[in-house]
Amino acid sequence: GCMELFHMTDIIPLIGVPYPPSGRSSYNIPCPCCDDSLRKKHLNINLQKDVFRCPRCGFSGGVFDLYAQYTGISRDSVRDALVARLDVQGEIPKSKVQKITAVQECPPTDIDTRHATYSVLLSKLSLASDHRENLLSRGLSPEEIQRLGYKTTPVVGMAAVAKQLQAEGYYLAGVPGFYRKKESGQWTFIQPQRGMLIPVRDVEGRIQGLQIRRDNATRRKFRWVSSAEDRDGKPLLDGCRALGWVHIAGPLRSVVILIEGPMKADIVHFLTGQTVIAVAGVNSLSQLEPVLFSLREHGVEKIMTAFDMDFLVNPHVQNGYDNLVRLLADTGFAYGTYIWDPAYNGLDDYVWKYCVQGASPQ
Repeated sequence: GCMELFHMTDIIPLIGVPYPPSGRSSYNIPCPCCDDSLRKKHLNINLQKDVFRCPRCGFSGGVFDLYAQYTGISRDSVRDALVARLDVQGEIPKSKVQKITAVQECPPTDIDTRHATYSVLLSKLSLASDHRENLLSRGLSPEEIQRLGYKTTPVVGMAAVAKQLQAEGYYLAGVPGFYRKKESGQWTFIQPQRGMLIPVRDVEGRIQGLQIRRDNATRRKFRWVSSAEDRDGKPLLDGCRALGWVHIAGPLRSVVILIEGPMKADIVHFLTGQTVIAVAGVNSLSQLEPVLFSLREHGVEKIMTAFDMDFLVNPHVQNGYDNLVRLLADTGFAYGTYIWDPAYNGLDDYVWKYCVQGASPQ
């Protein structure tokens, strides 16, 4: 039989669940099926017998079942996936192994898990004084900066932080930014260029993903925190790609403003009290459609777009804007566009100058 090729201890690091306390052959973790918080730990994993069981909801099985649950692949494909990932030699014919390409990337895990992991990660980081000054100069208050959870990118020691998160019971598999080192198999977090980490939140305020505002970038200042591949484009082990999540700042009202960039949305919301939603860019609308349907259900009637003034002259952006307007019309919203003095490229600059500092509009 092949089952005994694989043990619970082989797959625990692959699926990113907490490690057993040292010396213990049986331990409990939050049940993925019925525990709604990480403080509850109903799922028992037995390392000696290679089985697991939750007495609360009855979810149980062996190594393959647990792996299928956490990776979302079908149970029939688990064996091949494990052979590829663990590079098992032995009774599996060579020709069979050649055909299987290693599963390098994890699909994103669910929103509650990402939110829990990111929240604790950010709580362990700090905001550098130059970043704080930058945010204050844009009109945010110290309390708002604290509430938004912006932090400076970590400099060192991410493997230690990752280990700490796992020990505290947080999941890292399927959370963009985390991946495993090829040599040691240890989980760690990407080392981006220095910048500010910006939480991108859903309608309930949960962190879906993080953006980074890079300090010394002239083009593409904002990037997603993603761990699908390294800077040279080589795939990272068990990394996870960010999706173009839509950010929502403020409680929903019947009219919302649609803007480019989560940070800008946070600033405009704080300065005006308006509900602001943000796409990462006018050409990344893949995640917008499902969000629009949920906005309809929440009673939103009108969407005012307020993209940077340069979209008026940039043909590349213009095309995306046309697609956006079509999408708004198709999903049944009334829509309009805010236009302001083009001397201020972004609505955040304009609002800060006129609404807050009291200059008289041109």
